[in-house]
Amino acid sequence: MASSTDTSQCENDLQSKVKLGFVDEIDWRLMTSKFFPSKVGGKPAWLSLDPVPESELVKCSICGGPTVFLMQVYAPLKTDDTFHRTIFIFVCFQDSCAKENGSQNFKVLRSQLALKNVFYSQDPPDEDLDSDEDCSSFPHARCFQNVCTVCGIKSSKKCAKCKKTYYCTRDHQTQDWKYQHKRLCDEIANQTDDKMDDDQGHGLLFKEYELLVEEEEVDSESSRKNKSDKERMEEYKMMMKALKIKGSVDESAQYAEEDLDQAATGETDDDKYFLRFRKKIEPEPTQVLRYLRGGEPLWVSAFHKPGQGDIPQCSCGSERIFEFQVMPQLLNHLNAGSLDWGTLCVYTCAESCDIGNEYREEVLWKQDFYNVKRN
Repeated sequence: MASSTDTSQCENDLQSKVKLGFVDEIDWRLMTSKFFPSKVGGKPAWLSLDPVPESELVKCSICGGPTVFLMQVYAPLKTDDTFHRTIFIFVCFQDSCAKENGSQNFKVLRSQLALKNVFYSQDPPDEDLDSDEDCSSFPHARCFQNVCTVCGIKSSKKCAKCKKTYYCTRDHQTQDWKYQHKRLCDEIANQTDDKMDDDQGHGLLFKEYELLVEEEEVDSESSRKNKSDKERMEEYKMMMKALKIKGSVDESAQYAEEDLDQAATGETDDDKYFLRFRKKIEPEPTQVLRYLRGGEPLWVSAFHKPGQGDIPQCSCGSERIFEFQVMPQLLNHLNAGSLDWGTLCVYTCAESCDIGNEYREEVLWKQDFYNVKRN
C-alpha cells in the first residue's frame, strides 16, 4: 500500500475542476508524438517511443483479436517522472464482443516520461511543419522499431512481396491486403527511398479528430443565457440523439432547467440518475470527455456502478482512482457498428507509479443506459 507521504503527494495532484473535451477537425501533422496530443481515432501518437506495446498487450480479452485505437488523453501530473503522461484507450468492436455493461473488449494503457528523456527535447516542440520528416524533427515509434501500418502497434511480420510493410498480426495483414495493399504492394516495393509515410490514419481505423480540453463553466446558467433559444434547442436535439432517446422533441416546449427537476418527481432512482446526467451535460451537450482525477464519475444509471473491490489495485499495490470518463456523444463521431455505451470510466494508479519507458494497463468501467431501450 502507498505511504502517507506518497498519498499526500497524490492528493496534491488531484484535479479540483472538471475539464471537458470536445472533438474538432485537425491538421493531422499536429497529432504526432512530439506535440503530445489529445485525440480521437487514427493511429496512437505514442508517448514513450521504445518499446511501444505489442499486440498481446492490447488484444481483446473476449475474442483474442486485435483492438482498434479509440482515443488518447494527455494528462501530465506534478511530479518529476510524470511531466509527460498520456492515457490510451483501445476497443474491439466485433458484434460478439460488445456485451452490455461489459468492458472486456476495451484496453487502457498508461505511459509517462520525465521532462528529461531520450525521446523529446526539453524545449517546446518546433511547430515548423515544413521541416523534413526525419527522426530528429518528428520522433516516431518507427524510428526505433517496426510498427504495424494499420494500427501502429509493434510488429514482427512483414509483407513477403514488398518486404517493406509491417503488421502486428495476420488479421491486420489480411484486412490491409483487401483494403489497399493489394493495389499498392508493387509500388511500395519499387520505392527507392525510406521516406516515412504520413499518419493520416488507415481506412480501417476511426476517423481522426483533435480533442480540445477546457474547464467546465462553474455558472452553467450564465453559459445557457449566452445562447439563443434556437441554439439551445439544436444542441438539445443533438444531445438526445447522442443519448439514443427515441421520440420527437417539441420545439415549442419551454427549455428550462427546473423542468428536469420537476420531471424527476415520483420517478425511480434510475430515472433520477439519468435526469441528473442529462441536466449536468445540458449546458455543453457536445462534450465527449469529462476529466476529474480523483473525483466521482457522472453516472448515467443507478445500476452497474463499481462497488468495493470492483476496481482492482495497480500492480504496484496502490489503489486506482477515477481519472476521466468518455461520454456517449463521442459515438456520433464514430462509425462504430454495434459499439455502444452510456459512459466509459477510466481508473488509474493513484500514485501513477514509475514504469520507465514501458506501458502499464489500467482499468475501464463501462456503464450502459438502463432505462433507455438500446437500438
